[in-house]
Amino acid sequence: MEGVASALGPLFLLILLGALLGWQRQPGGDFWPRLERLVYFLLFPAMLVSTLATADMARVPVIRLALVLLGAIGLFAILLWCLRERLRLDGPAFTSAFQGSLRFNTYVGVAGAAALHGSAGTTVGAVAVALMIPVVNVLCVASFIAAGTLGASSLGKSLGALVRNPLILACLTGIGLNLSGIGLPGWSGPSVELLGRAALPLGLVAVGVALRPAALIRLERGVWITHLIKLVLMPALVMALAMVLGLDPVTRDVALLFAALPTATSAYILSRQLGGDAELMAALITGQTLLAMVTLPLWLQLAG
Repeated sequence: MEGVASALGPLFLLILLGALLGWQRQPGGDFWPRLERLVYFLLFPAMLVSTLATADMARVPVIRLALVLLGAIGLFAILLWCLRERLRLDGPAFTSAFQGSLRFNTYVGVAGAAALHGSAGTTVGAVAVALMIPVVNVLCVASFIAAGTLGASSLGKSLGALVRNPLILACLTGIGLNLSGIGLPGWSGPSVELLGRAALPLGLVAVGVALRPAALIRLERGVWITHLIKLVLMPALVMALAMVLGLDPVTRDVALLFAALPTATSAYILSRQLGGDAELMAALITGQTLLAMVTLPLWLQLAG
């Protein structure tokens, strides 16, 4: 347990630092929204391109990793739709619960993979991101369409944003450079790598800034069901699948880490733009991020 806590503790401290800065409204103005855009559109994509373009993909069991992660995501997506009537959530609230159950915080995931297993963990984490981000984004946009919260114009905008998603484009670029054998030649490699190094610490602080403690007063059925799926049932299923498919310890740990992550802070923006229940989404993001500081180390200790 001490090794897991030592690896994840600094990450949680950075999130709490961000929460403190957000509570004190420092540095003020629109600094944090601009910084978050910089991380999302430049720094984190640079990290993904740098990692995927130079990774030894032969060392990652991509197919088995995809079966574990995407299998669990697909199963819970179907389960949520089958139980929609029993959950007694209206359309906007259901889309927020759907996002809260399936989305994952990429900054915490990649930073945690690197802290646990170094460069090998970073490589598997980047592959996990490349597998999960397109699927999760398509499923979440589909949930808004099916729930009827979108108008025709919003549908076009959401699909356009999906095609232009910088993380999806970065994953495709990195994999393309890797498979082509081009990699990152000359000075481009160190330059992109330096940009990528800034992504994780700044992204973790930005996660803390985005937390909304006041939203924790929402304790209705949708909140606790979503927390149960994301922080308990999803990692339990992924761990079982990883054991059945015989994943190696590094890949297993990273798969479990990504399954047990809290939902992404970007889900709040998507919920607000596409007609979801934004306040419920804020409650889910804040509650899961704080609870994951306890549940995530426990899952990794159990696996180890």
